[in-house]
Parts: sequence; C-alpha cells; structure tokens
Amino acid sequence: MEKLPLIAYFSMEIGLESHIPTYAGGLGILAGDTLRSAADLGVPMVGVTLVHRQGYFRQELDGAGNQREHPDSWQPQDTLEPLPQRIQLTIEGRQVLVRAWIYQIEGLGGHRVPVFLLDTALPENSPYDQSLTDHLYGGDAYYRLCQEVVLGMGGMALLKELFPENRLIFHLNEGHSALLTLSLLEARLAEVQQEEATEELVEAVRRQCVFTTHTPVPAGHDQFSWQLVEQVLGPKRAHLLLKTHCCVNGNLNMTYLALRFARYINGVAMRHGEISTGMFPGYPVDAITNGVHAVTWTSPPFAALYDRRIPEWRRDNFYLRYALGISLHEIAQAHAQAKEELLAEVERRTGLRLSEQTLTIGFARRATTYKRPDLLFADLERLKDIARRVGKLQVLYGGKAHPKDEGGKEMIRRVFQAAQALRDSVPVIYLENYDMELARLLCAGVDLWLNTPLRPQEASGTSGMKAALNGVPSLSILDGWWVEGHIEHVTGWAIGDEVGVEGDYAAEAASLYDKLERLVLPLYYGKPEAYVKVRRSAIALNGSFFNTQRMVSQYVANAYFPAREARANANLHQ
Repeated sequence: MEKLPLIAYFSMEIGLESHIPTYAGGLGILAGDTLRSAADLGVPMVGVTLVHRQGYFRQELDGAGNQREHPDSWQPQDTLEPLPQRIQLTIEGRQVLVRAWIYQIEGLGGHRVPVFLLDTALPENSPYDQSLTDHLYGGDAYYRLCQEVVLGMGGMALLKELFPENRLIFHLNEGHSALLTLSLLEARLAEVQQEEATEELVEAVRRQCVFTTHTPVPAGHDQFSWQLVEQVLGPKRAHLLLKTHCCVNGNLNMTYLALRFARYINGVAMRHGEISTGMFPGYPVDAITNGVHAVTWTSPPFAALYDRRIPEWRRDNFYLRYALGISLHEIAQAHAQAKEELLAEVERRTGLRLSEQTLTIGFARRATTYKRPDLLFADLERLKDIARRVGKLQVLYGGKAHPKDEGGKEMIRRVFQAAQALRDSVPVIYLENYDMELARLLCAGVDLWLNTPLRPQEASGTSGMKAALNGVPSLSILDGWWVEGHIEHVTGWAIGDEVGVEGDYAAEAASLYDKLERLVLPLYYGKPEAYVKVRRSAIALNGSFFNTQRMVSQYVANAYFPAREARANANLHQ
C-alpha cells in the first residue's frame, strides 16, 4: 500500500496550552486546533513553530484602560523534551545554531502529532541570535526577517534531518514560513547542479506546498525591503528570489512568495476566498472554512451532557446535529453551570459579582481598530434606555492590543470610558490577559456572543464557533464565517445585512441596538424556552459543522492528498 507523505504544518504561532505562551490570538489557536484534530483523525502530520521563550506578552490594564506589556516568560525544559539535533543556518553571513523542543499531541485513538519548537538560545550563538526565538511578533523588521529565516529554513532543515526517508508536503499557515520554499528550490537546484531556477524546478517545489492565507487586508502581509533581504539572506539567495518573481514594488512580500510556490491556495471562509481571489489575480484561491477543536472548546457541563446523550460526538463531531434531540431543560441546565463558573472567575479576578439572571454579552478577541469593540457604545443613552425599558444586560470584554498598535490600545481605552459612563445602568468589565483558559470560560458562559468587525476585514473568526459549541448564539456582522453560519433567529442574529454600505458605522450601530431591543432581550426575558431553542440550534447547526475535524478532513481530501481521492473515486466507478 502506498505510504502517505508526511504533512509538515508551519505556523509562527501555535496554541498548545494556556500556560505555554506560544500564541497571540486566532491564528495560533487555529493552528493548535488543526493539529489536535489531525491527531484525532490519524493524519500523518507534524507541527513546526518557534519556542517564543518570552511569549507574546502579559497584559496589565490600569483604571483608564491603558495597556502595559510584560514578558510572559516560560522555561521549555519544564514542559518539553529537547531533541539532540542541531541545525546550522546562515543569517547575514554568520552561522546560527538552532535546536528544537518536542511537544506531543495525542489524539482520541492514540495517534500522535509531534510539534517542534525551534530555539536559538544556545551558548554558541551571539546574545542577539540567542534572542531570535524569544518574542512572538516582537522587534523590528530585521528581527522579524531573521525569525522567518529560522522558522522557514531552519524548520525545513530540521525535518530533512528527522525524516530523511519521508516524502514531505508543507502546509504554510500564513506567509511567515514562506522562506522554506527557498530551501526547497535550492535543494532542487543542487540535485540538477544548476544555478538558475527554471519553471520546471519551480513547479517541482509547488507540488510540495499548500498555502493558507488569513488576511484580507494588504497591510497585514509581511513585506521586507530588498536591501534588508540582501543583507540577511546574502546576494546569491536574494538573486534567486528575484528571478522567481516573488517581489512586489521592490519588496519581498511573503504572501506572494507563498502564492508563487503553492499548488493549493485557500482562504479561511467562503467569503474570504472570494476576496482573496480579487486581491491576488492570477492565483487560484480555494476556500476551506475554519473550525475549532470541539473537545477542547466544549465546556465540562456541555461535554458531560453530550457524553450522556450523544456519546459518538467526540469521535465524529457531526453527531452534534443530534443535539436537536436533547431536551431544552438539559441545555438550559448545562449553560447555567457554565455561566456560574464564568461569573465565579470574574469575581475571583475583579471582586465584582455579576448577576446570573442578567443577559450577559461576551466580546473577546484581538484588540484592533477593525474589530470595533466600541460599536456597542455608539449611543450610550440608547443603550441605557434599552437596559431600563426592555431588560438588563451586562458585558464582558477581553483581548490584547499588539504593543505597537496604538489604534488597538485606544479601542481598549474607549471600552473603559464607556464602562465608566454606564456604571450605574449597564455593568461592563474588561478582563485582563485574555488567553486560552479565559476563552474557554467566556465563550461557554455568556448568553450572547458579539462580533462587530468592519466588513470585509474579518477573514473568518472562530470565537463565535467556540461559543456555538456551548449553546451561545451570535449577534454579529455578516462577515467571515458568520455569512455561512447565520440563520436569523435560529442560530443567532445579524447586525446589518450583506448588501449595506461597508463601514456604515451609524447604520450598523442602529441595527445592533434594534436587534437587542426588539429581538434578543424580549426573547431572553419574555420567552426563555424560545431562547434555549436558539441555543440548541446553534449547537446542532453550527457546532456540528464549524469544527476542525471537518476542516482537516477537507484539507486531506482537497489539499494534501487530492490524487488519492481521485483514484479512490475512479475505482468506485469502475
């Protein structure tokens, strides 16, 4: 029987565990969930990332919402096993040694997916080079490019040493690791003893690479000046990149490098695939909608309920469709437990006790301007009026702003300002240091998940998927995954519509208030059984589909092993 290639999944960040700070947000959580589902499904896969010894950062917020960042240091030797191998890289003409730590993800059936965390903190390296694997998304352009050399070229070299007999397929989760394609091309050139790349050699590299793009905004793609590229990579490698037409406007664009060398390219939602096709004309962009790892993100009360009523759900997440057969009482009871756990944690962190009877809205994600966490506060007097006349509500926020994102930091301050203005009518609490542990509690324990991105800048979003697994419906702008997951008044509610003017802040704020006033609050307080039906539908319709088990299965069939599927289908019809 033909041996399947090994899938090497490269990501600058991978969320493994809450206490291992190797992730910043959605991209890293998705990467971790992908690898967890690959382990569950028995997919031959390994993960590659950097060790990020100083983490992303630990967030501290003062009374005005000013963010301070502190290192989130950890010691890999306390958790991980070191590998004996040492890889040598050339960066700016000097030799840099790289080692790796291994973290094993074990799936439901015992299959293991190893994750290799690359580390330059070796005494043979200079103090600066030792720091290259310290900070996630830190430093200047020089630091970032050196990091991407370590991830892409260092990861590639490590895998060649660890798995010399394996055929490898490389999955680039965003463009940060795209320099691995340069290593592949150099290996092809060495085989045929040539100096210049031909289209045939480029095609040979393309057959080994899959690329997932997550960013529908041009500014979100890593770019490096040509002068910096020549400085870090050296003139010979820079010349090779230039000849393969990967440069845009005099810069090395990591997204275009990945696009050029990938045989399969995909966006992370159907809408995002369409947008990416427009952004990158000439490249065939498919779409595989993101998901979340169901077992990881289902709260203990709901996991116990599913184990009792749908025991197959862990092995096959599609069985969550049968949540429609679970009684409304059981759904309500499980959610009440999850809410109680969340509010107890809020009290532990803040000293504030929120009401278990009050409709609780959750908003937690990376703090940046396009996410618009302040949309809920566009008209404070109307929000106060709704809370007074229609029904009480309370709001929980979470999320970090990148240290250099002043706009994101201002968004946090605006939430604090609104909280102060609303203190006598609508409790608003911003929880510090949003991480995997807090996300599990928040996504499960609130009553409504709010998402207000500026269309069309939400590539996918996954927090609402985590909420749906726990019977929490969404109130969201029709962007990213919600275009596919939204059924009005069944799985949640839409803010605005798909054909409205993009970025019409006033119109979208008015729609948000209208939905709260006329639909959500009256249903929650006036027809609680009907609200629980929406909870149940969110589980059955969204939880059963928007999971990484389905997503990884699509990657296997469409991206990793399409020839295998085609042969299987051909055999069926013979």
